[in-house]
Amino acid sequence: MPRLKNYDSGNFFLLAGPCVIEGEEMALSIAERIVTICDRLRIPYVFKGSYRKANRSRIDSFTGIGDEKALKILQKVGREFDIPVVTDIHTEQEAILAAEYADVLQIPAFLCRQTELLAAAAKTQKWINIKKGQFLSPDAMQFAAQKVIDSGNDKVMLTERGTTFGYQDLVVDFRSIPVMQKTGFPVILDITHSLQQPNQSSGVTGGQPEMIETMAKAGVAVGVDGLFIETHPEPWNAKSDGANMLQLDRLEGLLEKLVAIRQVL
Repeated sequence: MPRLKNYDSGNFFLLAGPCVIEGEEMALSIAERIVTICDRLRIPYVFKGSYRKANRSRIDSFTGIGDEKALKILQKVGREFDIPVVTDIHTEQEAILAAEYADVLQIPAFLCRQTELLAAAAKTQKWINIKKGQFLSPDAMQFAAQKVIDSGNDKVMLTERGTTFGYQDLVVDFRSIPVMQKTGFPVILDITHSLQQPNQSSGVTGGQPEMIETMAKAGVAVGVDGLFIETHPEPWNAKSDGANMLQLDRLEGLLEKLVAIRQVL
């Protein structure tokens, strides 16, 4: 894993931050708060923020503040707090651009089978976090990982984020975590995206944030290596995915409970 503080603590590691970078002040304040919490609880931490959102329900949905502007904010967060940062990419060209600023490149679930995208990401020699498609079995993720390896990069992480259940729901099969761990790569549970309710008639994705603690506790109990949580000071005012993000003020209490479960195990 890239320059992670507290990596020897025995805790799960955490990828957390806003869904999308909305501005510098917001990103820095969220990062500062999470760094303080993670340092106290000795949780290895990676700041998460999408510099651009490509998968939107409607053409008028917010996609970002500008690619380079957002990427420079991500880079500043990483340098100011001495932490790695992760962001999504969607094309081969984006892999090259984002690699100049981010430590971990994330492959969105809908794109996890895109061979050229995986190969381009691999060639940057950054860590690659591949989200499991809502349409894939956990066993099938070995082939996505193998594409990265065959392209000359063995720095791979795999993320569970739910499987499509009907048209407007997702379900997490917790058996997928040990199945994907058999690959030898770290496995992450994306808690907040697993609680999305897609395909709403309004064109805005819904969610079940009241189930975040339940989902997180289950993941830690199963022995997941890392957790992914999108968080925002005011989810109801967030420009993207506000319906399933965790309110920032609730993060510390949640992590305290999760660390306690991890210590018992």
